[in-house]
Amino acid sequence: MPSTPVRLPYEQPDPMRPAPLLRELQSRGPIHAIRTAVGDPGWHVTAYEHVRLLLDDDRLGRAHREPARASRTGESALFGGPMGDFDTEQADHRRMRSLLQPHFSPKRMRALTGRVETLTTQLLDELTAAGPPADLHAALALPLPIAVICELLGVPYEDRARFRAWTQAAGDVTDRTRSEQGLAELFGYGRHLVARKRAAGDPDGDVISRLAATDGVSDDEAAAMGMTLLFAGHETTVTAIGLGVLWLLATPGQWQALVDDPARIDAAVEEILRAPGLGGGGIPRYARTDLEIAGVRVREGDLVLLDLGAANHDASVFADPDRFDLDRPAAPHLTFGHGARYCIGAPLARIELKAVFSQLAARFPTLRLGCAVDELTFNPHVLTGGLTALPITW
Repeated sequence: MPSTPVRLPYEQPDPMRPAPLLRELQSRGPIHAIRTAVGDPGWHVTAYEHVRLLLDDDRLGRAHREPARASRTGESALFGGPMGDFDTEQADHRRMRSLLQPHFSPKRMRALTGRVETLTTQLLDELTAAGPPADLHAALALPLPIAVICELLGVPYEDRARFRAWTQAAGDVTDRTRSEQGLAELFGYGRHLVARKRAAGDPDGDVISRLAATDGVSDDEAAAMGMTLLFAGHETTVTAIGLGVLWLLATPGQWQALVDDPARIDAAVEEILRAPGLGGGGIPRYARTDLEIAGVRVREGDLVLLDLGAANHDASVFADPDRFDLDRPAAPHLTFGHGARYCIGAPLARIELKAVFSQLAARFPTLRLGCAVDELTFNPHVLTGGLTALPITW
C-alpha cells in the first residue's frame, strides 16, 4: 500500500453533504488504500458496480484466519473487527439465514403491517395531544422501531430502557471496554429470555420462542440470533426515520411533494433509504484469498470496506446523487446489501418507514424543523450514527 494512505473518518463539515475528500477519491477510482480510525491498513471500495459485486463475492468474508492480527475499523466489539469462524463461516451463515428467514416471510410481514400502522397511529395521537413543539426522535423515531421489534421477537417492551442502553454501548466505536460490556449484558439478557421462553413452551408465540423450540438450536445460539436481531432491528430504523424526516423537511419542496401526492410514498421510502447515508465508512470484509479489485492487488487477510453510502451516491448510477429527490428515477440502492447477505429485515424496515411517512404527511402537512440544521446534534460514537434529537413544530 502507499506510504501515506488517507485516514478515516474523512472530515465532513456539513452533516447533509458528503465529505469532500470522499468525493475526490471517488472521482479518482473505485478502490483506495486507507487507514482506519484506529490506524490499521485497509482498502475502501466506493464505486457502485464494485461494491455490488463484492457484496456477493465468496472471496470476502467477515471472519479472519488470524483474528488477533486483523485490521480493525474501530473499537466496537460487535462490528469493529472479524466475526465468526474462518473455516465454517459460509456454512454458519447459511444456517443462520435458513433459521431466520421463515420469521421474515412475506406472509408474516403482511400480518405485521396492520400492527405497525396501529403503533404508529398511537404514537402520533400522543404527539398531537401534547402539541408543538416536540422532539420527533423521542416521540416517534425511537419508540416505534423498539415497540415493533419487541413484539416481533417477544422481548418485553418494559425492558426497553435496559436493552437500549446495552445496544448503544455495544455499538460504541470509540470505547472497546464499554462495547464489550454492553454486548455481554445484551447476550446475558438474551439467555435469560430464551430460558423463560423455553420454560413457557409457546413455540408459536414470537421469533425467540420459535427459535428456542427449534431442534438443534441451543440456548446460546437462540440468544445470539435474537439479540442480534434486537440490535439490528431497531438501531438502523431509528436512524432512518430521524434522517428521513430531516431530509424531507430540509430539502425545499420535498415535504410538500409528499403531502400533495400520497402515492409518492414508495419513492419517498426508497430515497430516504438511499440519500442520507453519504458514505465514508463501509461494511467490513476480509479477503479470504488473494484477489484483484479494479486492477488493485488485495492480499489474503486484508480489510476491505464496502461503502454502501458512497455506492448509493455514485454519479454513474444516480444522476446528481447528492440531491434528495422524490422524483428520482428508480435505481436499486445498496442500503440493504446485495446477494447472499441481503438484509433479512429489509421488508420490515420498509413497512415501518411507509407507515411513518404516510401517516406523518397525512396528519402533519405543515410539519417543519424546529431549529436550524446546523443546531442539530448527531451521535458520533455509535455505529449507526443518527440524530440525538429532532426538534419539530407544525
